[in-house]
Amino acid sequence: MAFQGENARVWLLIDDRAGNKSQVLGVARALDLPFEIKTIEYTAAAALPNYMLMASFSMLTQNSRVNLAAPWPDIVIAAGRRTAPVARRIKELSGGKAFLVQIMHPGSSGEEDFALIAVPRHDGMGEADNRFTMTGAPHGVTAESLTEANQTWGGMFDHLPKPHVALIVGGDTKRKKFTPDMARELGERAAKLAGDAGGSLLVTTSRRSSPEATAALLEALGDVPANVFKWGDEGDNPYMGYLAQADHIIATGDSVSMCSEACATGRPVYIFAPKKLTVHKHAKLHQDLYAKGFARPLQDAETLEEWSHDPLNAAYEVAAEIRRRLGLEVGEG
Repeated sequence: MAFQGENARVWLLIDDRAGNKSQVLGVARALDLPFEIKTIEYTAAAALPNYMLMASFSMLTQNSRVNLAAPWPDIVIAAGRRTAPVARRIKELSGGKAFLVQIMHPGSSGEEDFALIAVPRHDGMGEADNRFTMTGAPHGVTAESLTEANQTWGGMFDHLPKPHVALIVGGDTKRKKFTPDMARELGERAAKLAGDAGGSLLVTTSRRSSPEATAALLEALGDVPANVFKWGDEGDNPYMGYLAQADHIIATGDSVSMCSEACATGRPVYIFAPKKLTVHKHAKLHQDLYAKGFARPLQDAETLEEWSHDPLNAAYEVAAEIRRRLGLEVGEG
């Protein structure tokens, strides 16, 4: 490449999916080069398959298109299927010079246009020169962000007995339902572990948590001391504060990002993943996390145990691979 270090122009394509945003920002910050955020908004045409859209801005709103203009970037980092045609069009307009980094597989159409495609190991994809496999998903939970969260939320939960057990709850996915029965089981298991240890729970739900499942979960907690933040509650979401303050973490296994972020803390992590909630690919991720000592299955936990592990964040692996392929020194920028 013609650029070196600080001279690189890096664009991040950020769309409306929080998970995509977290992964792109995580990689960009780990890359440690200045970057520009390009906010992407879609029209209904984004639902079309990528082999029909090809390399195009045609599925973008007019406001989004206006922000995509020369001078073109040296590096583009994006995530998810819908950003792929946009990244490919940027490469065309740059005269083929833009180095495209795609997090998650963009689909077979135009795959060769991407210099690096970072895919989760649990997806089980075959090898290719422009593919890079990683454990879990990139994200922005780092030592620095946890320290910042401790400064923001420090003391907020001191009235609750320790150990503090963060209970991070997802919900329904495209193929599976997080039922009230599952939520009740999770609540009972979490309450027993925290209660037996003389501790408390820090509970947060997500936008995928149905009202029925949320109600069943909270009812199952009984009289165990808890701080609860339901999706949609007023005020700042304490999610990062929970991760920073927790002595142990319990996370539902329906979200690759949530499991990966929990494992970034270095704290003991337990994953709740009943078969009826867990798709095959997620089960493979869980087994990988168990085998590498990042997490343990909640169903096997009789008591809260103490153990530690290195923080898990694929963002650093992807960033290092980008640097390697571009001939940049690790830590440059």
